[in-house]
Amino acid sequence: MILAFDIGGSRIRAALWDGAELRPLGEAPTPAHDIEAFTRTIAGFADGTGVRGLAISIAGVVDPETDIGIVANIAAIDGLALGPALRQATGLPVLVLNDADCFTLAEAWRGAGRGHDNVFGVILGTGVGGGLVIGGRLVTGAGGYAGEWGHGPVLRGDYALRCGCGQVGCIDMIGGARGLERLHQLRCGAEVPSEEIVARWQAGDAAAAETMELWRELVAGPLAMVLNVVGASVVPVGGGLSRAPGLVEFLDEGLRSRILRRSSGRLAVPAQCGADAGLLGAAMAGAAAWM
Repeated sequence: MILAFDIGGSRIRAALWDGAELRPLGEAPTPAHDIEAFTRTIAGFADGTGVRGLAISIAGVVDPETDIGIVANIAAIDGLALGPALRQATGLPVLVLNDADCFTLAEAWRGAGRGHDNVFGVILGTGVGGGLVIGGRLVTGAGGYAGEWGHGPVLRGDYALRCGCGQVGCIDMIGGARGLERLHQLRCGAEVPSEEIVARWQAGDAAAAETMELWRELVAGPLAMVLNVVGASVVPVGGGLSRAPGLVEFLDEGLRSRILRRSSGRLAVPAQCGADAGLLGAAMAGAAAWM
């Protein structure tokens, strides 16, 4: 059995994985500023389970060489080698992975990417994220940054905004829900929630339609370049913004027209693993390592 965790800034979710299905164990508040309380919470879920190891999905980047994570929304573990710390506390093997990587692995093995060798997973949430599976195996890369297509100075002009990472022109600033809102405000001068922008677009509103066309133009080009490089044949798309009706299909039309490989089949497709994708991907990574 594998004990899997999905750890966010406010909640920790836990589940057991027997190789076939997840069995939820419950959740607890994340002790975001207290490493001892954080460790006790994780160890408490592990007590008496007899599991082979702990597999963790976390909203941060973990360097596979040093185990040190950058976890901006959980100060207690930001800059910490979390895996070794939890191994010392529990006496169990520990695997810590980025949540977008876990999402992609779950979709590649159990979701929309089944049957594809190369899968690039895309998260369209508050910002954007991504993960890469090549030949059925997760690729984390140098520093753990493989799949992070949202950061880098790729945009120019009025929509090249300064990002929290320090770069100017990142897709992360215009690609997710908050980014769509920024684009609409820059174009129209009005603060409108992303859900309302999409609803107006679907209702035929001209201003919203222009914002959506701009969003697709700015997002699909860089994403197409990623796919040309990594050779992915499917792009499962998850995250809150992706659940807007028609949005993934709209992105897919723009994406397929911009890649070198021509195909009449869908490329960007809705993710299938739902809210448990992080848990599932972490669990399966742990099972591959220890079962």
